Amino acid sequence: MNVEAIIKTDKKIPLRSRTIIHLMLIHNKVSEQISHALKPFGISIQQFNVLRILRGQQGKPANLSTLNERMVSKMSNTTRLVDKLIKKGYAHRIVCTTNRRKVEITITEEGLKVLSEMDIEMKNSEQELLANFTDRELEQLNHLFNKF
Repeated sequence: MNVEAIIKTDKKIPLRSRTIIHLMLIHNKVSEQISHALKPFGISIQQFNVLRILRGQQGKPANLSTLNERMVSKMSNTTRLVDKLIKKGYAHRIVCTTNRRKVEITITEEGLKVLSEMDIEMKNSEQELLANFTDRELEQLNHLFNKF
């Protein structure tokens, strides 16, 4: 990926600025690819993330705080994401009768089914995005990312 060519400049961009721009361009490319893979399911990246968290609970309910803590993209609209998943039949919410602020969220069987279909598309997207990297290069890249 040639940063200067993408942003159409002939000027030499300072290394630190070039690095930040490069990371932003990569983020956009990855987000577009993943959004495209999820589009047939009518699911956003954030909704997909919530479903994966719920599946990772292995049948145990999660609350909004747990979901927010484990989200890849931290956001304040977790309630709205869960509402959309409930409307689609992919999640279920139980409100405690004695404490209405206590809410337990679980993934439904339909949610598990559609998530397994999404997993296939996500794996294909990951392979496509990372096709030019060896496993060793990916390990190095992850090591460098850990410096953030």
